Amino acid sequence: MAKSKTIVLIHGNFVNNDTWQEWKNYYEQKGYTVYAPANPGHNGNPAELRAKVHPELVKTGFIDVVENINKLLKTLPEKPLIIGHSMAGMAVLKLIEMDKAVAGVSIDGAPPKNVFPPFQTLKTVIPAFGFFSFNKYFMGSRKWYDYAFFNTIPEAEKRSSFEKFAVPESYKVSRELVLNSFSNIDFKKPHAPLLFIGGGNDHIFPPSLTKTIASKYRDANSKIELKIFEGKSHFICGEPGWQNVADYILNWYEAL
Repeated sequence: MAKSKTIVLIHGNFVNNDTWQEWKNYYEQKGYTVYAPANPGHNGNPAELRAKVHPELVKTGFIDVVENINKLLKTLPEKPLIIGHSMAGMAVLKLIEMDKAVAGVSIDGAPPKNVFPPFQTLKTVIPAFGFFSFNKYFMGSRKWYDYAFFNTIPEAEKRSSFEKFAVPESYKVSRELVLNSFSNIDFKKPHAPLLFIGGGNDHIFPPSLTKTIASKYRDANSKIELKIFEGKSHFICGEPGWQNVADYILNWYEAL
């Protein structure tokens, strides 16, 4: 397989591309060209976005996230390796289905529409759909983030992680993931190599879900790999030891 030296990092819901800054630096030091764009309605400083919501946020859906990344991919000189976390793990699956990358990595990824999530997932993310809310967007409380994202990091670091990374989120992204047929995946279709990574203590997308999604792929000639990092939360890309995850991905990719 011809190796691309380009990596695109895609951020998930409830945070923005600030969460990828250390990964971007890390991979650039290893000789890669790295892009870590903000999804529509998410660019800016998280504290400022919490104080004043980006005007484009409430218009943004899952389809917009995928199209925004696809627009970037079309400008690149080569197909990249794409890495997505959480909702963006599902964006990776869609872009791989569309044959837009040489390989893809879904970290703690959201399920496609045609994979039913476990009760644990529904219980944690139901507020993010806004079905029973008068608000125009979702902004998780400190308590919600502590449970959903930061459950494995020391108490003292939870507040600073919230201040540094938490942003408002569009209801439309979550709704399109579960209601729009665009969010189905054709599991029988041949595809570029895919790596699924799960956190053993993820409260949003537990490892059982990551295993289920990976097991749905059916093409015998297409490469699928699964790795669960025990003790890791949904904040797997930011909590201490994230370099082990970043290295695992690069070792997998470079061995293809």
